[in-house]
Amino acid sequence: MTDTGQAPIDFWFDFSSPYGYLLSEKIDALAAQYGRRVKWHPILLGIIFQATGSRPPADGVSSKGTYMFHDFHRSARFMGIPYNPPSRFPLPTQNAARAYYWLDGQDCALARQFAQATYRAFFVDDRDISSPDTVLDIAGALGVDRAALAAALQSPDIKARLKSECDQALAAGVFGSPHVIIDGEAFFGADRLPQIDHWLKAGGF
Repeated sequence: MTDTGQAPIDFWFDFSSPYGYLLSEKIDALAAQYGRRVKWHPILLGIIFQATGSRPPADGVSSKGTYMFHDFHRSARFMGIPYNPPSRFPLPTQNAARAYYWLDGQDCALARQFAQATYRAFFVDDRDISSPDTVLDIAGALGVDRAALAAALQSPDIKARLKSECDQALAAGVFGSPHVIIDGEAFFGADRLPQIDHWLKAGGF
């Protein structure tokens, strides 16, 4: 469908979020059905949790954590998305997020490819995406200049961009991942995909 010219849908996520990964595999295609674009915003959940006084929901020890680890698998099967639980979880994602924003400043489509490849590297191939070398390898496979990206990961401007995005997320009421905002209406979680579909179809409900 032709782009309607409406404001983009904002998709806030952390690269270590399983539900963010699941939604990332579906959100663009769904939005395109209604002539909408999606603006991807990688953020750092550590900053979000610290600012909101929250804690990671899946600790792997509590009953809630046990449930959520089970639900990651079940949700992936239900959505038809490959999922292989990473051996190290969660992990820091600032290098992946910085790489995304540097790429986004040059080529939005390439940045999107990198984001999807990074998510799959973590949640399918069990690669350590906290490692700068892994991030550089993922980007390099997409034809990105490795040396230029390595320098960008330490760039004050890119670090400031990521901080700004986290600040914007907090200002928008984002408290976790994934968080989708459509024309001011917020939806939290990959399981809200049917509601997002209906909202876009009906123009609200």
